[in-house]
Amino acid sequence: MLNDRQLRLLLDNLTSAVLVLDENLSLCYLNSAAEDLVAASSARAIGLPLEEVVRESRSAEQALQSALASGEKYTVRRALWFLHNLEECTVDYSVTPLTDLGLLLLEVQSMDRLLRIAREDALLSAQETTRNLVRGMAHEVKNPLGGIRGAAQLLQRELVDLNDDGLGEYTQIIIEEADRLRNLVDRMLGPRKPVKLQPVNVHSITERVAQLIEAECDGALEIKRDYDPSIPDIPADSEQLIQAVLNIARNAMQAIAENVGLADGNLTIRTRVQRQFTIGRRHCALVCRIDVVDNGPGIPEDIRERIFYPMISGRAEGSGLGLSISQHIINQHRGLIKCESQPGLTEFQIYLPLAND
Repeated sequence: MLNDRQLRLLLDNLTSAVLVLDENLSLCYLNSAAEDLVAASSARAIGLPLEEVVRESRSAEQALQSALASGEKYTVRRALWFLHNLEECTVDYSVTPLTDLGLLLLEVQSMDRLLRIAREDALLSAQETTRNLVRGMAHEVKNPLGGIRGAAQLLQRELVDLNDDGLGEYTQIIIEEADRLRNLVDRMLGPRKPVKLQPVNVHSITERVAQLIEAECDGALEIKRDYDPSIPDIPADSEQLIQAVLNIARNAMQAIAENVGLADGNLTIRTRVQRQFTIGRRHCALVCRIDVVDNGPGIPEDIRERIFYPMISGRAEGSGLGLSISQHIINQHRGLIKCESQPGLTEFQIYLPLAND
């Protein structure tokens, strides 16, 4: 037989959250997973009414009381819980009345991580499909462009022999426009060479980006550094990672310049270590997080879910390729980009594994 200490140790090692309520729907037990879920320690939460720690709805509270009276089990899917610290979480939970003891047992599974993985998988799949489509179109466009440019060059030589400078101007325009379109197509295709991962100090990346932005805006934009000096080297392709972060920072600078004014704007580049993070379906014990935060106008709501697709831009002069290229580079690093935006505050978060597995 297991003693009380062994039972508690067993429950504390479960990944499911276990909460026990008394006849007044007050907490009388939480295991370790439950403490993490509701962001409250047992010492603080035990004895409090459930609604002071986590709220769902009045009908949910009535269902708990009914289960206690009737002794019937039930399960709730995708319930939205509001925690005492004003955060929210989505959970599945089962309620089991312990009639002889006058208690209710709640077994809770947080669905936030699974829902986030599902959203990221769907988003990455859609973006990969779009990227492959764009690449296919780019290759199809690039082939006839070469023919058009070559024909225009031959025609230009013929016109030079005929001393016809007037028509030569038109052939030069054709050549220049063909070159411009070829450059656009090359950008749509993204980086051609695969990443070469080597140990890199992440702050050499962020400092280079900050220096480039300062040079481009002639020091008019305030750039704040908020670095964690304890971050170890990360496996990265320095050149391509600079390009990925620079695209994000440059977009922020341009949005501030067009809507707020560089003198009133600020850009923050922050680095942190985050533990126990999931990228796609891969669990990482440690990741490096690079945040690029600005006080610009925010990303328009109608394109917020599509900003990483090629040719999607919130700026009239934007090409819509910078973020798509950044995401492709970060994906090659087996990382992830997230974005949260509202008027006056836009934050891009880049997550990079701290181990090359």
